[in-house]
Amino acid sequence: MNINLTLLGQMITFGLLVWVTMKFVWPPIIQAMQERQKKIADGLAAAERGKHEQQLAEEKAKQVLHEAKQQAAEIVAQAQKRANEIVEASKDTARVEGERIKASAQSEIEQEVHRAREELRKQVGAIAVVGAERILKREIDPKAHDQVIQDLVAQI
Repeated sequence: MNINLTLLGQMITFGLLVWVTMKFVWPPIIQAMQERQKKIADGLAAAERGKHEQQLAEEKAKQVLHEAKQQAAEIVAQAQKRANEIVEASKDTARVEGERIKASAQSEIEQEVHRAREELRKQVGAIAVVGAERILKREIDPKAHDQVIQDLVAQI
Protein backbone atom coordinates (compact mmCIF):
# COMPACT_ATOMS: atom_id res chain seq x y z
CA MET A 1 0.00 0.00 0.00
CA ASN A 2 1.02 3.37 -0.77
CA ILE A 3 1.20 5.93 2.01
CA ASN A 4 0.22 8.78 -0.27
CA LEU A 5 -2.86 6.97 -1.38
CA THR A 6 -3.77 6.23 2.22
CA LEU A 7 -3.21 9.86 3.16
CA LEU A 8 -5.25 11.00 0.20
CA GLY A 9 -8.06 8.61 1.16
CA GLN A 10 -7.98 9.81 4.71
CA MET A 11 -8.06 13.44 3.58
CA ILE A 12 -11.06 12.78 1.33
CA THR A 13 -12.80 10.90 4.11
CA PHE A 14 -11.98 13.72 6.53
CA GLY A 15 -13.25 16.30 4.03
CA LEU A 16 -16.49 14.33 3.57
CA LEU A 17 -16.84 14.04 7.34
CA VAL A 18 -16.31 17.80 7.73
CA TRP A 19 -18.81 18.53 4.91
CA VAL A 20 -21.48 16.13 6.35
CA THR A 21 -20.86 17.53 9.82
CA MET A 22 -21.17 21.15 8.59
CA LYS A 23 -24.22 20.34 6.44
CA PHE A 24 -26.23 18.12 8.79
CA VAL A 25 -24.78 18.13 12.31
CA TRP A 26 -23.42 21.65 12.78
CA PRO A 27 -26.65 23.68 12.02
CA PRO A 28 -28.80 21.95 14.69
CA ILE A 29 -25.99 22.33 17.22
CA ILE A 30 -25.59 26.04 16.35
CA GLN A 31 -29.37 26.50 16.50
CA ALA A 32 -29.55 24.77 19.91
CA MET A 33 -26.69 26.94 21.17
CA GLN A 34 -28.43 30.10 19.91
CA GLU A 35 -31.71 29.04 21.52
CA ARG A 36 -29.86 28.28 24.74
CA GLN A 37 -28.08 31.65 24.52
CA LYS A 38 -31.43 33.39 23.93
CA LYS A 39 -33.01 31.58 26.91
CA ILE A 40 -30.08 32.57 29.11
CA ALA A 41 -30.33 36.19 27.92
CA ASP A 42 -34.10 36.19 28.55
CA GLY A 43 -33.53 34.67 31.99
CA LEU A 44 -30.94 37.32 32.83
CA ALA A 45 -33.27 40.06 31.58
CA ALA A 46 -36.13 38.60 33.62
CA ALA A 47 -33.88 38.41 36.68
CA GLU A 48 -32.90 42.04 36.15
CA ARG A 49 -36.56 43.05 35.79
CA GLY A 50 -37.40 41.01 38.90
CA LYS A 51 -34.58 42.69 40.80
CA HIS A 52 -35.82 46.10 39.68
CA GLU A 53 -39.42 45.21 40.61
CA GLN A 54 -38.20 43.94 43.97
CA GLN A 55 -36.46 47.26 44.62
CA LEU A 56 -39.63 49.12 43.65
CA ALA A 57 -41.69 46.87 45.92
CA GLU A 58 -39.24 47.41 48.80
CA GLU A 59 -39.41 51.18 48.30
CA LYS A 60 -43.20 51.04 48.19
CA ALA A 61 -43.25 48.85 51.31
CA LYS A 62 -40.99 51.36 53.08
CA GLN A 63 -43.28 54.17 52.00
CA VAL A 64 -46.40 52.31 53.17
CA LEU A 65 -44.68 51.48 56.46
CA HIS A 66 -43.69 55.12 56.90
CA GLU A 67 -47.27 56.25 56.19
CA ALA A 68 -48.61 53.65 58.62
CA LYS A 69 -46.21 54.89 61.31
CA GLN A 70 -47.33 58.46 60.67
CA GLN A 71 -50.98 57.45 60.90
CA ALA A 72 -50.28 55.52 64.10
CA ALA A 73 -48.50 58.55 65.55
CA GLU A 74 -51.45 60.76 64.60
CA ILE A 75 -53.90 58.31 66.18
CA VAL A 76 -51.81 58.19 69.35
CA ALA A 77 -51.61 62.00 69.42
CA GLN A 78 -55.37 62.29 68.94
CA ALA A 79 -55.98 59.71 71.66
CA GLN A 80 -53.63 61.59 74.02
CA LYS A 81 -55.39 64.86 73.20
CA ARG A 82 -58.79 63.27 73.80
CA ALA A 83 -57.57 61.76 77.07
CA ASN A 84 -56.35 65.21 78.19
CA GLU A 85 -59.71 66.70 77.24
CA ILE A 86 -61.53 64.03 79.23
CA VAL A 87 -59.24 64.62 82.22
CA GLU A 88 -59.82 68.37 82.04
CA ALA A 89 -63.58 67.88 81.71
CA SER A 90 -63.51 65.53 84.71
CA LYS A 91 -61.51 68.09 86.70
CA ASP A 92 -64.02 70.80 85.81
CA THR A 93 -66.94 68.55 86.72
CA ALA A 94 -65.29 67.59 89.99
CA ARG A 95 -64.52 71.24 90.76
CA VAL A 96 -68.15 72.26 90.08
CA GLU A 97 -69.45 69.32 92.14
CA GLY A 98 -67.04 70.19 94.97
CA GLU A 99 -68.19 73.80 94.95
CA ARG A 100 -71.83 72.66 94.98
CA ILE A 101 -71.16 70.32 97.91
CA LYS A 102 -69.24 73.07 99.68
CA ALA A 103 -72.08 75.55 99.16
CA SER A 104 -74.60 72.98 100.38
CA ALA A 105 -72.47 72.25 103.47
CA GLN A 106 -72.04 75.97 104.10
CA SER A 107 -75.81 76.44 103.85
CA GLU A 108 -76.40 73.56 106.28
CA ILE A 109 -73.83 75.02 108.67
CA GLU A 110 -75.53 78.41 108.55
CA GLN A 111 -78.92 76.78 109.20
CA GLU A 112 -77.49 74.84 112.14
CA VAL A 113 -75.90 78.00 113.54
CA HIS A 114 -79.21 79.81 113.16
CA ARG A 115 -81.08 76.94 114.87
CA ALA A 116 -78.49 76.82 117.64
CA ARG A 117 -78.85 80.58 118.19
CA GLU A 118 -82.60 80.32 118.30
CA GLU A 119 -82.37 77.40 120.74
CA LEU A 120 -79.87 79.35 122.81
CA ARG A 121 -82.16 82.40 122.83
CA LYS A 122 -85.03 80.25 124.01
CA GLN A 123 -82.86 78.75 126.75
CA VAL A 124 -81.59 82.19 127.78
CA GLY A 125 -85.19 83.42 127.83
CA ALA A 126 -86.22 80.46 130.00
CA ILE A 127 -83.25 81.05 132.32
CA ALA A 128 -84.14 84.75 132.51
CA VAL A 129 -87.72 83.92 133.39
CA VAL A 130 -86.61 81.45 136.07
CA GLY A 131 -84.14 84.01 137.40
CA ALA A 132 -86.78 86.72 137.45
CA GLU A 133 -89.18 84.37 139.25
CA ARG A 134 -86.62 83.68 141.90
CA ILE A 135 -85.83 87.33 142.24
CA LEU A 136 -89.44 88.37 142.40
CA LYS A 137 -90.48 85.23 144.25
CA ARG A 138 -93.48 84.77 142.14
CA GLU A 139 -94.40 83.11 138.89
CA ILE A 140 -94.22 85.00 135.63
CA ASP A 141 -96.45 84.07 132.76
CA PRO A 142 -94.18 83.68 129.73
CA LYS A 143 -97.06 84.12 127.33
CA ALA A 144 -98.10 87.34 128.89
CA HIS A 145 -94.63 88.77 128.98
CA ASP A 146 -93.38 87.31 125.70
CA GLN A 147 -92.53 90.70 124.21
CA VAL A 148 -90.48 91.67 127.26
CA ILE A 149 -88.63 88.37 127.08
CA GLN A 150 -87.95 88.81 123.35
CA ASP A 151 -86.49 92.29 124.00
CA LEU A 152 -84.36 90.86 126.80
CA VAL A 153 -83.10 88.03 124.58
CA ALA A 154 -82.34 90.46 121.77
CA GLN A 155 -80.26 92.58 124.13
CA ILE A 156 -78.26 89.58 125.32
